[in-house]
Order: sequence, then structure tokens, then C-alpha cells
Amino acid sequence: MMYPIIRNTLFLLPPETAHQVSMKGLDMVAAIPLFNHWMSSHFQVQDPNLAKTVFGLQFPNPVGLGAGFDKNAEHLDALDMLGFGFVEIGTVTPKPQAGNVKPRLFRIPDQKALINRMGFNNDGVTLIANRLKERKSKTNSTLIIGGNIGKNKVTENQDAWKDYCTNFIGLEEVVDYFVVNVSSPNTPGLRELQEKEALRKIFSELQLLNKNNKPILLKIAPDLETSALDDIIALTSEVKIDGLVSSNTTLDRSLLNSMNTERAKIIGPGGLSGQPLLNKSNQVLDYLYKGIGDRLPIIASGGVFKPEDAQAKLNAGASLVQVWTGFIYEGPGIVKNILQALKTDSETSKYTK
Repeated sequence: MMYPIIRNTLFLLPPETAHQVSMKGLDMVAAIPLFNHWMSSHFQVQDPNLAKTVFGLQFPNPVGLGAGFDKNAEHLDALDMLGFGFVEIGTVTPKPQAGNVKPRLFRIPDQKALINRMGFNNDGVTLIANRLKERKSKTNSTLIIGGNIGKNKVTENQDAWKDYCTNFIGLEEVVDYFVVNVSSPNTPGLRELQEKEALRKIFSELQLLNKNNKPILLKIAPDLETSALDDIIALTSEVKIDGLVSSNTTLDRSLLNSMNTERAKIIGPGGLSGQPLLNKSNQVLDYLYKGIGDRLPIIASGGVFKPEDAQAKLNAGASLVQVWTGFIYEGPGIVKNILQALKTDSETSKYTK
């Protein structure tokens, strides 16, 4: 009940500043055992019926946090405390990147949306891997960690596969699965890597390195034509891809109302996320699932705010769901709210995915 007041206060700050302030506050709470225990008991939903085995990994529950929120793996204890079943760190690049010029994150509150053009700002694979190694040595947490990997801005597309391989080697021992990000709209030319031959090269090289069969997934944009989606579906039968993440942010400004379409023009380039993306992302999810079926698991993201949003994605074929923008607008109770509804549905046999 308090969160709307806290959110409105945080929204007085620039978005990136608000993010840093709120996460540092949660980190401080997580570091104090008594407070951590209280928060965990308040926000976590412990139910073995919510656990799921997906691409060989045991997820304590199906609600995760999408990449881009904890880029540098700095807040995992706090996020674990809030009940997430898994967290995707990154996007990680081989070399550290400052990202695009600020301001680069913008709120559209009346439609519960964000526009970002962050540009893969991160500490680089070496520092992030060391941070994860240190945490791993100190905790017995069951939180599943995904490593979302990308290429550096200066790397030419023909050499992009080398960056993905560098990231894989650096993170293999400290993450549970990988997500190949070729779908961010904020790195020039990156989405060209969603073409079939470019993906074939990246995944072929990664699987040559993948001696321990670490799950490697592909994250796609919601803006792809059906012919491109068909290429990806076909590729999953030709090259070992362990799952899909559907989907990234969108460039489609028609999802905004007329007032915010004009505002988006002023904001400029960037990926749109939040409630306006829900239906579009669900359409892509539905198309992919009809083409792939249960052959490959799909992690679904895009517009998840309420339990019914998560359930719609599970009903459309997703095995797991991710929140991001919904976490900002709904607050730390978002996971608990979704899981309590899924728990109730599981008791009445509605939660089937």
C-alpha cells in the first residue's frame, strides 16, 4: 500500500538516479540479516508447486527479472530477497562500455511505459564475472542467474561472433544459462544479426565452446516480420538453440496514444517497454509457439504487470515470464502478487505451463 507514495517520490528524480537510489536502499536492507529475513518472509512465495524444470534447470518459481535491470550483477541478493525465481544480468560485453549519452531513460507514466536507449552500458565481462564468483563463494542461494550477452559497439558485425564467444568463456562458470542479445535497438546495426546466417554463425561458434551443455537462448525483437520469425523457427531445427526469449523492446510508437506519440518524438530514439507492449509481444509469442510447440522453451517478456498478464503468456506457450518495467511501476510486490495468483491457479489446475 505504501509503494505508490514511494514511487511518486522516486519519480521526482531522473529515472536512472531513481533506479540507483532504490536499488542501493534494497541492497542495504538485504545486507542486514534481520531485515533480509523479514523482507524475504513478506515478499517470497514458497510453494513447491511453483517450481519448474526448464532447459534442465530447476527454477524455484517461473517469474524472473529481465536483462537491463541489474546490468552489472550488483543487486542479486536484494532481488533474491524479493522473491524472483531467476534474474538475467547484463547485457554484458567483452569490454566495459559507458553506453549512450544521458539522458537515455524516459518515463511515460500515464501508459506505464518507458523508453530507453541505454546502449549496453556495463562493467565488462571480466569485472562482472569476478563479482559473480565472489557472490557464489558466499551464498547458497537457489536463485537462477542468466547471462545476457552482446557485442561491443565498436565491434563490426562480421566479428560479432567473437564478442559473444568471449562473453561465454568469461561467464560460463558463474551463470546458469546464456541469452544471446541481437535484438536491442540501441546498438547501431545490432538487429541485423537477427538474420538467419548471422545467427547460424554465432550459435555454431558458441556451441563449439559449450562442452558442458550450458543452455544458450536467443532473444528476439517484437518488430520482426513473420518471414524473419519463420527463419528463426527453422534455424532452431538446424542449429542447437536451447530456447527463446520473446521479446525485447519495440520501436513501434503506434502503441502509444496520440499525446504520448508526440512526446516520443521529442524523446527521440530508443526501445519502448511496458504496458503498451503487452499485446504485440503476446502476438509474437503466440506465433513462435505455434511454430515451435513444446520442442523449445520460451521465456516471455513484454508488458507483464499483473497476474493475468503473466498467465496470458503462460497460456500462449511460455514456460517462464520476465518482468522489468512492471517492477518499476508496480513495485517490489509484483512477484508476490503474480505468484500468489499462479499458486491459486495451480491448486485449481489452471496453471498448466
